[in-house]
Amino acid sequence: MTLSGQIAIAGAYEHPTRFAPDKSESLIMAESARGALEEAGLRLADVDGLFAAGISMGPMGVVNLAEYLNIKPRYLDGTNIGGSSFVAHVSHAAAAIHAGLCEVALILYGSTAASSAMAIGTGLGGGGRDPEAAFVAPYGMTTVGSYALVARRHMHLYGTTPEQLAEIAVTMRQHASLNPEAKMQKRIDVADVLESRMISTPLHLLDCCIISDGGGAVIVTSLERARDLKQPPIVLRGCGEAVCHQEIGSPDLLTIAAKQSSEEAFAMSGLSHDDVDLCTIYDSFTITLLVTLENLGFCKPGEGGAFVEAGRIGLSGALPVNPDGGGLSSNHPGMRGIFLVIEAARQLRGGMGERQVDGAEVALVHGTGGTLGAIHSGATLLLSRD
Repeated sequence: MTLSGQIAIAGAYEHPTRFAPDKSESLIMAESARGALEEAGLRLADVDGLFAAGISMGPMGVVNLAEYLNIKPRYLDGTNIGGSSFVAHVSHAAAAIHAGLCEVALILYGSTAASSAMAIGTGLGGGGRDPEAAFVAPYGMTTVGSYALVARRHMHLYGTTPEQLAEIAVTMRQHASLNPEAKMQKRIDVADVLESRMISTPLHLLDCCIISDGGGAVIVTSLERARDLKQPPIVLRGCGEAVCHQEIGSPDLLTIAAKQSSEEAFAMSGLSHDDVDLCTIYDSFTITLLVTLENLGFCKPGEGGAFVEAGRIGLSGALPVNPDGGGLSSNHPGMRGIFLVIEAARQLRGGMGERQVDGAEVALVHGTGGTLGAIHSGATLLLSRD
C-alpha cells in the first residue's frame, strides 16, 4: 500500500523572527502553530497528531509540548534524527494518517540558537558528543572540520574549486536578497566568499550557514480533507529515509544518505528527475548542497562543481535551489529541515513574488541531520500541486 497521492500538506507557516531573546522555544512553536492553523482554516482542537523535535528537547519534549499547547493528541512522535527530522515527520505523519492513527498532524519546531549563543557548526561533531562514536572520532572532530574533510576529498578526487563552492553561497544570497524575512540580504560575489576568513580549510566563513533563531509549523492531513480547507493542497508523491555512517573499515566521505532516501522517494512517486521544477536542500555548508545534488542524482559524482556554475541553481536556472536563501543566508536555527518543507509548499502554491519559481509544479525536499563524513541521516520528499 502506497502513500503516494493520498496525503497532503494543508498548512505551512514560517515564524518571522531571526533573533528573539524575549521568546522561548515553546512560544515560537505555539505562535507557529497558530499561524499554520489559521492559514489552513483549522482549530487547535482539530489536531490529533503532534510531531516535534528540538535542540534542547529531551525524551519527553513532545509530551511537554502537548501540555504547553493544552491539547491531548492521540498520536505523538518526537523522532529526532537531526536537521532532517521534520522532513521525516511529514512521511511519519503520512503513514499515521494512512493507518488511521490520526487525522490532522501538526509538525513543530522552534529554536533560540542565536539568542542563546549556541556553537552550531564549530562545536564537537559526529564523534565528539556521542560516547558510542568515540572510536570513530576519538579526538573530537568539530562539525565544520568534518565537512571540510568532505570538501577537501571532493577537491582531491574531482578538481572541484573553492570558486565553485563560492558560487553556491553567492546564489543563496541572491535568493535571500529577494526574501524580506531573510537574515542576510546584502548581495555578495565570489571574491567576497574567498576573501572571508578561513574557518576550516577549504571552507571560508561565507561557505558556512548562519545562526539564527526561528521556527515553523506544517500541517499534514489526507488529500481528501485538505481539499476542503483554505489553501490549495500540496500532495505528497514520494518519501524516503536513510542513515549513513562510516561502516567498518570502509569510510566513504562522498556517498551520503541522500542517495538511498531519494531513490526510495522517486520509486514511490513514479516521477523522474526531469519532472522536478525546484529543490529545497539542506545547506549547512556549501559542500553539503554540492554533494547532496550529486547523491540525489541530478548530476554524476564529481560533476557537482560544474553543475552549480553559471546560474544553474538560481531562480531562472535549470534547477532552482532554495529560493528563500537557505541556511547560508535566510535562517538556520540549528535544525533547518522544517523550513525546507515550508518553502517547497509555498513555492508550489505560488505567489512568492520576486523569488517565485515560474511554473513550479513538482518540488524535491531533502534534509540532512548529523554530520557528513561521520554519521548522518537523510530524508527526502517529492511534493506536487494537486
